[in-house]
Amino acid sequence: MAVDVSGHAVGWHDRLMAETWTSVPVVDVEVGDTIRVGGGQELLVSKIETNFFGRMYAFIENSPTRWFKQPVMPDGEVEVLRAV
Repeated sequence: MAVDVSGHAVGWHDRLMAETWTSVPVVDVEVGDTIRVGGGQELLVSKIETNFFGRMYAFIENSPTRWFKQPVMPDGEVEVLRAV
């Protein structure tokens, strides 16, 4: 368990976590990542198709409120929201 500078136990809810957008190769995106693609569209990746139209990747968000599919070229980059 982590402790603060005074020696008191610190739980996960007591630590501040910052998030930032980081450019990563398309092939490094994982299910569960929040990504931002060209045009600024953001989605929470629920599924990844690696053979979309035989040569592309497709990131799919499938939630109770939205279904969205974004095709991308596998040699490209997208922005991923990462904790820092």
